Amino acid sequence: MKKQLSSNCITLAMATALFISACTTIQKTSLISEQHSQQAKLPVEVSIASLDDLTALFAQLQYNQNSWTKDNGEVARLTFNGISENWKETSDTLPVAVKKEVFFRLMTPLVLIANEKIEKERELIKHSALNSRAVKKLAVKYRLIKNEQTAMTEKLRTRLLQRVDILPPSLALAQAAEESGWATSRFAIEGNAFFGQWDFSGKGMKPRQQRSGLGNYGVARFASPLASVEAYMLNINSNRAYQKLRTLRAQLRAENKAISGYQLAATLDKYSERGQAYIDGLRSMIRYNKLAPIDQANLADNPLIHITSDWL
Repeated sequence: MKKQLSSNCITLAMATALFISACTTIQKTSLISEQHSQQAKLPVEVSIASLDDLTALFAQLQYNQNSWTKDNGEVARLTFNGISENWKETSDTLPVAVKKEVFFRLMTPLVLIANEKIEKERELIKHSALNSRAVKKLAVKYRLIKNEQTAMTEKLRTRLLQRVDILPPSLALAQAAEESGWATSRFAIEGNAFFGQWDFSGKGMKPRQQRSGLGNYGVARFASPLASVEAYMLNINSNRAYQKLRTLRAQLRAENKAISGYQLAATLDKYSERGQAYIDGLRSMIRYNKLAPIDQANLADNPLIHITSDWL
């Protein structure tokens, strides 16, 4: 009991310090200044050197627990440059709740940004001429056709729209946490790999113990965390192994129901060798961390903030 009381006092002191730091940082940096509002489409680069800095930035953007878990809550438009060895060491010293909050708060905008791009692709497919080059390029990208010489039909457009669709943030966040060990895995640190995607090109990061019979494989590396999220979504949306997810998602759309991460998780028995145990783990993470409301979240209108940091 004494230990718990001491812990609460420390947490309160930390919160007070972070609030003061937030106020100071707002005065010094004026991140959402009049100058930046006139250049809303240009990313604003912000250097983060500590948890205090990160918390102050979140405070300035009004990016807090209420803003992203309430119905149709707003999520600050953020990206970050990657994870370093420092994060692995630092995260071990943080309370578990703080570690999770940092992870979810940084990853959620990436998922919504990737979904925003998919939604634009979806609208293009809906409203463009059937054999337009733009539609054919997307059909190739999503592995529906092999090349742009293939003639598109309305049936192929319908099948393409089943592939070009969003993934609920709750599911993406649960998988990112599971596959990257809350961004502490070697693959997340060395190659921005948050979803454990395999690479058979010979350029992937080699596991310390390779599974026999699978050939020369590695874990795919990415230029940024956002690129990792985008590749994960393309994989789910195009790989035959995840047809069950796409079918259920299309069914939910047809019935005008919300696309739920908890529901779609039930289709991912082929994502991991653990099968049903993997599904149960994802659903438990979504439920325990109360991630379901984030499926209805939206991106805020703030200028894109790109975080650079040696602390993360």
